[in-house]
Amino acid sequence: MPSNKKIALTGGGTLGHVTPNLALVPELKKQNFDIIYIGSKDKTEKLAVDKYDIPFFSITSDKLRRYHDLKNLKMPINVIKGIIEARSILKKEKVDIVFSKGGFVALPVVIAAKSLKIPVISHEADYTPGLANTISTPFSTKVCTNFLETSTMIKNNKGIYTGCPIREKILSGSKEKGLELLDFKTKKPIIFVIGGSLGSVHINNSIRNNLDKLLQKYNIVHSCGKNKIDMSFKKKYTGDEQINPFLLYKNESNETFVDKYDGYRQFEIIREELKDIYKTTDIIISRAGANVIFEVLALAIPNLLIPLPLSSSRGDQILNAKSFEKQGFSLVLTEEDDNKNQTLILDKIEELYENKNYFIENMKKATLLNANEKIVKIISEYV
Repeated sequence: MPSNKKIALTGGGTLGHVTPNLALVPELKKQNFDIIYIGSKDKTEKLAVDKYDIPFFSITSDKLRRYHDLKNLKMPINVIKGIIEARSILKKEKVDIVFSKGGFVALPVVIAAKSLKIPVISHEADYTPGLANTISTPFSTKVCTNFLETSTMIKNNKGIYTGCPIREKILSGSKEKGLELLDFKTKKPIIFVIGGSLGSVHINNSIRNNLDKLLQKYNIVHSCGKNKIDMSFKKKYTGDEQINPFLLYKNESNETFVDKYDGYRQFEIIREELKDIYKTTDIIISRAGANVIFEVLALAIPNLLIPLPLSSSRGDQILNAKSFEKQGFSLVLTEEDDNKNQTLILDKIEELYENKNYFIENMKKATLLNANEKIVKIISEYV
């Protein structure tokens, strides 16, 4: 059946804005939407979208830095340029509706859509609205939210509590396949450390500083972020033993390495295999970005959250973490406390593991909205 509806998905700056957009793609296709994506010039975004066979258009974008920087002087010019480019794309592609996941690349698209009288549905991931979404709200028809409390913060009755879009494939992993990929030689509980596509220097250091003690009881899978592999935990692969290709790492010189310690598996980013790794996991250590914590909630995996501190964020992850802690979904360790006592993380991990059933039960009782269907239904209503 030919489509008579076209949607532009937008959002970028990090993959955290792209991933929830792509989570909606299967449901949008079920509802007979043609889809395009408008993102930044970051090649990583395009690579992620290309896997879904969706046309990708890039525009000029810039972010407002919350500190004094001469680059902020160029920001209005870049935003205006992005608006002009977005208008051209929306008109040429005859887009009927825009779905914005936020991030600095979304703002020009949202403003362009409003100027063309194209309805915009936005989505706010965090407990309190971010800067881009706050500016975008007057140009949006409705703003969907991950947290119930957030919907009441959106002005002019535009907020709708929908929950977080979750990638369907994340829920369909195989524990057997995950264990085969990781190929641990001992059957210890598995800790999955995940810091997002950019990684977390603080969490990486905290884990590595305590690695000797952790490996006495646990096997560790560490997704440490792009260019954040610690080569002191790798050794050159000689080819003498057969290794699962998933465990091989090639540097810029095309030399091949494997992990030095059997209980420590270190990766830059885990992509297609993530669903299977999740299934093997006993506990997770993570930042408190909305996407990962809602995936962990959907999978009911006990977790220790170490949110970004106020010194390097607007505090959104702290509020996300506090909400999950209050509901009994998570343990929380602040970066400040971790810095004061570098073995405190060991106590927190032990507390989490010993009480894992308590957290699992709480997460299983959580009311999880079918966000993907609910958001696409709202989109359909406003086409």
